Amino acid sequence: MLKQLFSPFLLLPIFFLYLITTTSAQSPALAPVALPAGPPSIVAILQKKTGFNTFIRLLKSTHVDDQITSQLLSSNQGMTIFAPADNTFSSLASGLLNSLNDQQKVELMQFHILPNYLPLSQFQTVSNPLRTQAGNGPRFPLNVTVNGNSINITTAIVNASLLGTIYTDRQLAVYQVDQVLLPYDIFGPPAPAEAPAPSKPKKKALPPPSDDTTATVRSSDAASLIYQAVNAWKAMAQEYNQLSQTSSSLFEHPDFQSQFQTAIYS
Repeated sequence: MLKQLFSPFLLLPIFFLYLITTTSAQSPALAPVALPAGPPSIVAILQKKTGFNTFIRLLKSTHVDDQITSQLLSSNQGMTIFAPADNTFSSLASGLLNSLNDQQKVELMQFHILPNYLPLSQFQTVSNPLRTQAGNGPRFPLNVTVNGNSINITTAIVNASLLGTIYTDRQLAVYQVDQVLLPYDIFGPPAPAEAPAPSKPKKKALPPPSDDTTATVRSSDAASLIYQAVNAWKAMAQEYNQLSQTSSSLFEHPDFQSQFQTAIYS
């Protein structure tokens, strides 16, 4: 009976079960895969600070916060953001923000953003004017000057100062500024309108005939009619004279009288 219990055919499954259990116990547990972290959220960064509610509200209402996240994901250039606090918006003229349309609000937010990461150490060597997300050129001037430890930013409308660093991670830099950066394209004088294309010169219309000209034409027509009538009268008079002379000479001719008398008395 015992020989049957310890038969090799019965012990073989037990042996394989033992091997599987031993191998599983000795194998180390697999470490969890670390997922790559996403780009920093500008809204979350500013919410950790106090006093940036207006700037956060404008970033969200214009969806510029989504543009920042998308660019940080698709580009390795990084970004730089100048964030004004709530008190800087309060110092603006009353109703100024409400007077802007949706496109101008987007442009205002984009004017506070540089499409590249700019650490403090590079402000002194950067080339002006800086390119912003709103654009560059004469309608979007943004110049930076460094004087000792002071960093000033000018827009041709306002002169602002950089107060300090809110956040930096070598991909995104967020700096606080003491004024809202007003772009010249919105708050400066309007751009001059393009000159219209030169039109082809029009032909001058002839002036209508004056009364004097009409009277002269009428007098000329009357004189012409009189002249024609006189000539016709002269022609008729000449024909009449010729006919009279022919008739007179015919009656006086001897042959005519002889033939006339013969015709009467025959």
